Amino acid sequence: MSSPRWLRQLLRHAPAKPRRQLAVADWLSSRTFHHSQFADLKALVQEKERQNLRISLCLPALNEAKTIGKEIILLKAELMTRYPLLDELAVIDSGSTDQTMEVAAAYGASIYAASDILPQYGDKQGKGVNLWKALYQLRGDIIIYIDADISNIRPHFAYGLVGPLLRLPEVQYVKAFYDRPLISAKGARLSGGGRVTEILVRPLFSLFFPELTAIIQPLSGEYAGRRAALERLPFPIGYGVETAHLLDIYQRCGLAAFAQTDLDQRIHRNQSTHALGKMAFGILQTFFRRWPIADAAKALPAMAAVLRQFQHCEDHYEQIEFPLREEELPPIITTPEYQRAFKRCP
Repeated sequence: MSSPRWLRQLLRHAPAKPRRQLAVADWLSSRTFHHSQFADLKALVQEKERQNLRISLCLPALNEAKTIGKEIILLKAELMTRYPLLDELAVIDSGSTDQTMEVAAAYGASIYAASDILPQYGDKQGKGVNLWKALYQLRGDIIIYIDADISNIRPHFAYGLVGPLLRLPEVQYVKAFYDRPLISAKGARLSGGGRVTEILVRPLFSLFFPELTAIIQPLSGEYAGRRAALERLPFPIGYGVETAHLLDIYQRCGLAAFAQTDLDQRIHRNQSTHALGKMAFGILQTFFRRWPIADAAKALPAMAAVLRQFQHCEDHYEQIEFPLREEELPPIITTPEYQRAFKRCP
């Protein structure tokens, strides 16, 4: 199995991991936080200003009109108006057919259609595309990504992620973790959630990257990173983006580059088993594309790009085929447009 040439070159020339790695137990005790540890927003703003940093928040969206307004109101009021922690709050939209863009604009967010940003690199849909294009559109030295479908959003979803980056200069990337209740007709059930993590990603990491199992929710949709780290990462266009980030940063910098923050609870809509199967399929493509670089094997057969699932049709079962190729966008710092816009060199 061959990996993209730019990915092979990126990781072949990646700097070696630091000789002194944090042991997993040490990392868990020193790099695992609760959002309340960063609740002094005045102090965070002062630290941001002392370091002369800009912070941008991106809400990647597709048909999120029901929840995006509340997110913008709360985050903007507390973290831009009351405490100027955020310098930008922007929605990058994948082509919503509901009122997502109108609602976002009405509540004061900057809105951008992903298809209008760097259109020469294609108009593919997927969360990873939005995240990648946000690096070009936004100007922050720190970028925070928060999903747009959270019904219990609170300001700590943002400041809990940016806090470790302001306090610890060696940290490059911060993941969220939380309880993920499943919502049913009878209300929220505290058990459940994170199903693809527990049945796929954690077993894979346990087998091949044991240190990464210290990250409690590797697939959480909320995370923040330094531009200097994010701009050098390839971005899968869809389900594999979170897994790719972890593997690629770990390959370059080791566990010490990460931190994680407990955000307490996240309530959002839950996906069907079929949808989770598509997610797992995309993640596996991403993982195995990196397999040879991780020296886990010398060769693998070419990966298929069709997922086969079944649906029940009256008195029989019908097999449905879903073409699903987890393509990747190159590190954005390799594009001439980004180099000109940000005066950066690869």
